[in-house]
Amino acid sequence: MSLADKIQQLPTSPGVYLMLDASGTIIYIGKARSLRQRVRSYFGASGDSRYHVKFLVARVADIEVLLTDTEKEALLLENTLIKQHHPRYNLDLKDDKTYFSLRIDPREEFPRFTLVRKMPRDGARYFGPYSSASAAREVMRQLVRIFPLRHYPLAACMARKRPCLYHQIGQCSAPCQGLINKKDYSDLVESAMSFLDGKGRQLVEEFKRRMTDAAEGMFYEEAARWRNLLRSIQITVEKQKVVTRGGDSDVVGFHRVENRIELAILYIRGGVLSGSRLFSVGWELDNAAGISAFLQQHYTTGVFIPEEILLPLQIEDLAALVELLEELKGCRVSIVSPQRGTKRELIELACKNAESAVRERDEAVASVAATLGELRQRLHLTRLPTRIECYDISNIQGRFSVGSGVAFSGGKPDKKEYRRYRIRTVEGQDDFAMLREVFQRRFRDDNIEKNGLPDLVVVDGGIGQLNAALEIVNELGLGSRFDLVSLAKSRTARDVSSETIRKSDERVFLPGRKNPVVLRQNSSPLLLLAAIRDEAHRFAIEYHRKLRGKEGIASGIDAIPGIGPKRRSALLKKFGSLQRLKDGSIEEIAAVDGMNRATAEKLYERLHNDGA
Repeated sequence: MSLADKIQQLPTSPGVYLMLDASGTIIYIGKARSLRQRVRSYFGASGDSRYHVKFLVARVADIEVLLTDTEKEALLLENTLIKQHHPRYNLDLKDDKTYFSLRIDPREEFPRFTLVRKMPRDGARYFGPYSSASAAREVMRQLVRIFPLRHYPLAACMARKRPCLYHQIGQCSAPCQGLINKKDYSDLVESAMSFLDGKGRQLVEEFKRRMTDAAEGMFYEEAARWRNLLRSIQITVEKQKVVTRGGDSDVVGFHRVENRIELAILYIRGGVLSGSRLFSVGWELDNAAGISAFLQQHYTTGVFIPEEILLPLQIEDLAALVELLEELKGCRVSIVSPQRGTKRELIELACKNAESAVRERDEAVASVAATLGELRQRLHLTRLPTRIECYDISNIQGRFSVGSGVAFSGGKPDKKEYRRYRIRTVEGQDDFAMLREVFQRRFRDDNIEKNGLPDLVVVDGGIGQLNAALEIVNELGLGSRFDLVSLAKSRTARDVSSETIRKSDERVFLPGRKNPVVLRQNSSPLLLLAAIRDEAHRFAIEYHRKLRGKEGIASGIDAIPGIGPKRRSALLKKFGSLQRLKDGSIEEIAAVDGMNRATAEKLYERLHNDGA
């Protein structure tokens, strides 16, 4: 059956259509209220005149369909299939691991705020989202200065014999020590949630009333507490700008450059502009379809759904999307595209944010390209160092020996390519032999096939370390397949006859050259190399400390009867260090998987007796 005949026989019911190329690969997935009408619109004589659609249609060799009962079910199925097959012409929105919110569960005893990435429907309250973990932590830091809620898990708080340091600096009300009753603590929680809801001005009036009532009743300490809270809130509220008449809204703006769309979302919570978020996605088709696809994927990943979503243009399948979001949220959701007034100004502001992000990204890319080009020129490299790897060794007199490898792609850390190595074959302190083992494991044929080769490898040290690394690379037959340099740290020298302290320049050593290359201090190429070197060192030290911590806790509990490998592993996973285990209560230890009360008591006694 020809493709044209197949299209004519498509049903008129809702469903999902899959477009395949000549090799059978799915290149586009779409949904439709009427499959026949929608697919025919691509291939008809007066079909879609857009160039990118014609480009897609020219590659279609076959079409498959999946029927659904409703348009909303088609939307859900389309979303699932896109995530499963990742077609070239569909928007593929990756899970954003830097997408953060604040969570608090008022049902807990003495609730506290925690930082989370997802917003499951578990009865807790969620606030955000925030642009990054640092932004969310800054909100938490400011919040506890105003509302002194607890900072640590309740079990850890209750195990303390005295209030923590946060109480001493006025950032915790110490419910674990009975210094605040449940009613007053609950009032703090409600006030904190109202504050995050954008109701700061209402709180100011409420706190003024409570302060006055307490003062009239001669409860001066309570009045002082409300006064301090009032001052903190007033300072914060003055910095905020009300942009609407209340309510929660997401304002979407976009800016397109060729086959990429930059999307900006402004988050309005309680009438206050509380933050923004940027997304850069690849998209081959028209803008309206791209924004529609983005909304479907974005709001079905567990993020907060506001009552109103403002869009810069009309989208297809609006009714189905509204129905889906209302079902997920459990209440009414409005998606509108205003043409005038304050809401349109907000959309234009979001579009300016998106355009600015594109401009900044282009400038950053140009800056990185210039830095890499200068690095290639100054170090006489055979290729542009687009991918740079750096390796470091860490040990204490040959014990807990580890190696680290970090990768930078396009001048930025590529953390999924970071590797750490536990040294297996070297006894004693022989850094060169350890580096040989790391290189042999990194540059095995199967690793090269899987991960490829870098353009430049950096080792920490001077000419000796470089020559040793060069010898290893030549042994592996990789001498001409990437460039190799070493970076020597600057040295601090002090003249005994003078109070002046001099610091030498950082130096880059090249193979076959005795004298180092001295890059201009604080220049972009040198800062990039130093950042890579420092990151490799940090990564090695982090792994080294982790092994030492495990050894410490293991040696502290190995000799206790009843604690074998499984229980030791569970304790390691729960507490992480011997000191944290010692700080834990019997109840916390007994709650660890595989432990019981009797063994927990023995372990607690062993850790706290005078000879421990």
